[in-house]
Amino acid sequence: MPKILVADPIGAEGVELLQTRATVDVKTGMKPEELLAVIADYDGLVVRSETKVTKEVIEAAKNLKVIGRAGIGVDNIDLEAATNAGIAVVNAPTGNTVAAAEHTMALMLALSRNVPTAHQSLKSGEWKRSQFMGIEVRNKTLGVCGLGRVGSEVARRAQSFDMRLVGYDPFVSPEHAKSMGIELLSLEELLGQSDFITLHTPLTDSTRHMIGPKEVGLLKRGARLINVARGELVDEAAIIDGLNSGQLGGVALDVFAQEPPQNTALVGHPKVVVTPHLGASTEEAQREVAIEASEQVLAVLNGERARNTVNAPSVAPEVHAVLAPYMPVATVVGKLLTHLAQGQFLGITISYEGEIAEHDTRSLQAAVLAGLLEPITTGQVNLINAPVLARERGINITEQHNTASREYSSIVSATVETSEGKITLAGTSLRNEPHIVKIDDYWLDIVPTTPYMLFVDNQDQPGSIGAVGTIAGKHNINISFMEVGRLKLRGRAMMVLGLDDNVPPDVMEEIRDLGHIYNVRLAHLGSL
Repeated sequence: MPKILVADPIGAEGVELLQTRATVDVKTGMKPEELLAVIADYDGLVVRSETKVTKEVIEAAKNLKVIGRAGIGVDNIDLEAATNAGIAVVNAPTGNTVAAAEHTMALMLALSRNVPTAHQSLKSGEWKRSQFMGIEVRNKTLGVCGLGRVGSEVARRAQSFDMRLVGYDPFVSPEHAKSMGIELLSLEELLGQSDFITLHTPLTDSTRHMIGPKEVGLLKRGARLINVARGELVDEAAIIDGLNSGQLGGVALDVFAQEPPQNTALVGHPKVVVTPHLGASTEEAQREVAIEASEQVLAVLNGERARNTVNAPSVAPEVHAVLAPYMPVATVVGKLLTHLAQGQFLGITISYEGEIAEHDTRSLQAAVLAGLLEPITTGQVNLINAPVLARERGINITEQHNTASREYSSIVSATVETSEGKITLAGTSLRNEPHIVKIDDYWLDIVPTTPYMLFVDNQDQPGSIGAVGTIAGKHNINISFMEVGRLKLRGRAMMVLGLDDNVPPDVMEEIRDLGHIYNVRLAHLGSL
């Protein structure tokens, strides 16, 4: 029987499941040197977030075949080292979903019926029924921001309360939302129509403070806000102002920008219901993640493919030699499209030209989808689960193969169709680094090595480049490179600037206000 080490506390049900098919040692709280000394004896390792599975641990794990994470995040596991060693890393991404959705509903009901304040009043010996008049959620509009796993489960439960459902998620198709009984709206429309708003988006540059002063001003007066996702999704100062003005009728928070929360004005506000990050804190959730992780570990040890593998699959060496240089190309194409596409996502067409089109391109498709979804998805997105996540969001995926390529030996391109039109990006590999070579009809050559890239659709005329550069210099934004593609002399052109620094919204507006600018979009690539 295989040997499995459980290095962090997990639900007893998970340990019992492992014991049905393996010899299991539970040794929690080990120091790094203690783990290094024993790991070579084991075929499987199960951890939560406490144990750090470093490169050194993986190098010492001569017999290890699988690492199981009882939970979603795998930041404590060196994925690259595990992949290079041929060790599968699996996780449990769905075990907490219902717990988070139910906690959302609990907070919404507590908020609507003044449960915490009424409870405290009665505990204090008071009987003040008239002070705690509530509202019903029946026939109210619930705005769900983010229609991933948790948001979808919240929507299902809200339907049983006879609530009208509206949603905001640019990366979900209208057909998929409709199948859940949700009417897709823009964020501004949702804020203006909703009696309750619940947040279920990942934390990204674009969603940080997605509820700020402007958004509070757009709210239907007296609306109530619930957040069990990420504390930084809301601007806490704007929330307090909204509560004090009456624009916000109440707020329920399970998460905070700092935890434990330091904003006493927010936590102590009479219209705020708070809990100490309890979204996943149920006996059932802890049991589910333990069982889910254990099932994945046993599947790998039994020679099966686990459904929640989070590191890259292996491919035949001869295929890897051809496709490997285009994996980062495909990823950056997808990531840039997420930032550049505007409107509601409908579908994506991925095309392969040249030598790569002669091979199995499923890994390239997964790389494009991983790049597309990673910036806007909670939890780990990788080559294994990206196609599944895309299908869950109702994104239609089409592939095209053409073994001939006139411009380069091989090209990966992707076209995203949204409610506002289409945008195409194409890339290739030159000197073992990704190059973006086409944006819509504009041919150019960009090496995406900077953390930020500014795409300026403009009229090709004298002074265009200088005007944008002057604004960047005035605001201490350093330009690493600049590339221009144009359709004809003094016609429409695409200017792309690689930037070392972020471009604040007011500076973006300053560029848009230049007379010869059609559109400006900023992409944050982070580290590539």
